[in-house]
Amino acid sequence: MRPSGLQNVTDPVLRHEVHYGSRVVRCFAERPRHIDALLQDTAHRLPEATSLVLGDQRVSYRALAETVSNVAANLLALGLVPGDRVALALGNGLAFIELLLACARAGLIAVPMNVRQRRPETAYMLGDCGASVLVHDAAFGPNVPEHESTPALRHVFVVGGEASYDRLRMRAERQSWPDVAEEAVFCLLYTSGTTGRPKGAKLTHLGVVHSVLHYVHHLRLREGDVAILAVPASHVTGLVAVLLPMLRVGGTMVMMEAFKAREFLRLAAQERMSYTLMVPAMYNLCLLDPEFAAYDLASWRVAAFGGAPMPQATVARLGQALPDLTLVNVYGSTETSSPATMLPFGAIESHRDTVGVPLPCADVIVVDEAGREVPPGDSGEILIAGPMVVPGYWENETADRASFVGGYWISGDIGSKDADGFVRVLDRKKDMINRGGYKIYCTELESVLSQHPAVVECAVVGRPDPVLGERVHAFIYNEDRPADPADIRSWCGERLSDYKVPDLVTFLDAPLPRNANGKVLKTALREQG
Repeated sequence: MRPSGLQNVTDPVLRHEVHYGSRVVRCFAERPRHIDALLQDTAHRLPEATSLVLGDQRVSYRALAETVSNVAANLLALGLVPGDRVALALGNGLAFIELLLACARAGLIAVPMNVRQRRPETAYMLGDCGASVLVHDAAFGPNVPEHESTPALRHVFVVGGEASYDRLRMRAERQSWPDVAEEAVFCLLYTSGTTGRPKGAKLTHLGVVHSVLHYVHHLRLREGDVAILAVPASHVTGLVAVLLPMLRVGGTMVMMEAFKAREFLRLAAQERMSYTLMVPAMYNLCLLDPEFAAYDLASWRVAAFGGAPMPQATVARLGQALPDLTLVNVYGSTETSSPATMLPFGAIESHRDTVGVPLPCADVIVVDEAGREVPPGDSGEILIAGPMVVPGYWENETADRASFVGGYWISGDIGSKDADGFVRVLDRKKDMINRGGYKIYCTELESVLSQHPAVVECAVVGRPDPVLGERVHAFIYNEDRPADPADIRSWCGERLSDYKVPDLVTFLDAPLPRNANGKVLKTALREQG
């Protein structure tokens, strides 16, 4: 890759501020007040510039701002008030963007949901957040729960079906908009933990704005950039790393309904893509396409990645094929509103075993089991603070106490930070599998498996995969009870998102291996292959 050294652009002015009651954090002194300001400022500055591209549809910033105003006004006309929740079970499309930004303008809280989740998952999330409105794609209909299980839900709209979402896009006038505070919740993103049910992380306007500015500043994004959204818009990566930064700089967001390597390459060449962020598996799939060299990708400046290490072979092949492309590793989570660290430009070769350095407003420390900061280079648990760290989970004080301390989020990752500030993630303390960018928490899957009548006990581990990064491998002890892999996978498929269904199922002749304290030895299971 082209060596360009550390950031040589003008650093923004920072200052310490008090937020969320008692947190003292570094903030950008100059920043938009809320998410709606990102759209309004750009629509005023570049009204005719193209904001969104989806297939043959091209939407200007003026048109996007007008539609957002209509949707926001119609949502408020339903009787909703600032702080009410609007659930979005929508794939990558114009409706998702319009509703997300409309909620921001109206002071409502958007709740993006994974369109691959099943009815029990949907019912839990709708009930947990008390959503007043659900807007979903027509294909998602079978996963909408009965009204009796979601009594707070007052309105349901469908994109491409009856009770049409188009009713919310109808022209509507409004004289004034709610005054949205910086610390108000912008959206809830549900993230599974290693124990219990998924938790709704409260991403605020303050936190997301800082993450957007981190991306714009560190990746040197600029007016006229073109980004392809190849990951789900409902995830923190697609939402905060791709969509909103383009909104900030006045760039163009090209949306893919689903990632296909050949289509991605075609769009990248056609639209003169300059930036994207994907998981390493997606880059691998692009390089594996036999027609890769036939596409003109000369406009591609920045290729960010996260969620898993980038294989050195992939780095080398991208460098050979696209010598002017800069690869940047990004490390963060839903709870950090996306990025906490990034690789400096040009550091992919010299620091490929790291996830970069803390961003300007991020404070990253590594502590031992007693909570004491360890010397540079020593390993421990990574804690992260900053304005982008969420203030907590939706109405879940138990999870808050377990996940936050003194304004720091307890990442659950084991890592180190060297004397130059480079952070290494050595292992995952949390039991999680990353399958092609989709996070799968073993405990959730094990809970579903344990309810199968043939399962005596079970354990789930990640199995390395050259394309997806990891596959899901379930080990089951069934004590001679009749069972087969297809039945197990069908059981899981009826209760969980499809990507959580085990790729491999192994039946054991003996109980799970355990240590003296009774803990399952997952290392021994991984070694079984």
